[in-house]
Amino acid sequence: MEAVIAVLALLFVLFVTLGVYATVKVVGAAKRSADRHLTQARRTVEDHTLKVKSFAQSGPAGEIAELRLKLRTSMRATQDALEAGAAEDQSLKESLGLFERLSAHGHELDAELRRLESEPDRGTLGKRLPELRERTHRIARSADSLRWAARDRARHFAADDLDSLSTQIDLETGALRHWKTTDQQPAAGPAATSAASSPSRSAAHGPDGPAPGRTRPDTARSGTARSDTARSDTAREPASEQAHPAIAPATPRPVYPWQKKPRPESTT
Repeated sequence: MEAVIAVLALLFVLFVTLGVYATVKVVGAAKRSADRHLTQARRTVEDHTLKVKSFAQSGPAGEIAELRLKLRTSMRATQDALEAGAAEDQSLKESLGLFERLSAHGHELDAELRRLESEPDRGTLGKRLPELRERTHRIARSADSLRWAARDRARHFAADDLDSLSTQIDLETGALRHWKTTDQQPAAGPAATSAASSPSRSAAHGPDGPAPGRTRPDTARSGTARSDTARSDTAREPASEQAHPAIAPATPRPVYPWQKKPRPESTT
């Protein structure tokens, strides 16, 4: 009995532990999803705010907003492209490492530009703009280079795979159509046989048919037999007609003395 109670207690503890672990995992996944959505929403709001500032404000403040928007857009697009490509191509992991180092410079520049947005001294801000513009262009250009290199690599591999697939399909279609050559090979047998027998026939008959004045023995014999049969039939026909006439002649009736002579028919 004590063993049964111990087993039940152990099962209860195990189920409680599994329930707690599942709850923690679900809560963590929900929290990460919420954080991701909040981060995406915050980025979207900041991007729209920067767009409005770049169009609405003039001077150094509007240009700083434009630089921040350009930097954020380039860095985000490159990050998405590299992360998506690294899942299929392991060679892009080194590119991701380089991008992380570039992202550190990008975050530093973005933080500096954000602080300068509220700078009241426009003269000092105007003097810093050329250097900030150059840094922004360099970081954005490096990010764009990584992004386009990753896309060109993926497109090149896709083209190679398509070429290999097309070659395999051509080979398979040729193998599937092998019945054409299989059907054409036996057709040469009867043709070759007829071609082999045609010289003997042409030698017997000549180029324009059988030679004149020559008859086959079988044909001559059959012709002689038919002529003899016709002659014998012709000879039998008169004898049969004489033996068996078609109409027998009328025999005269006997005349007795007590018979009267027939009267001539009167015309009245």
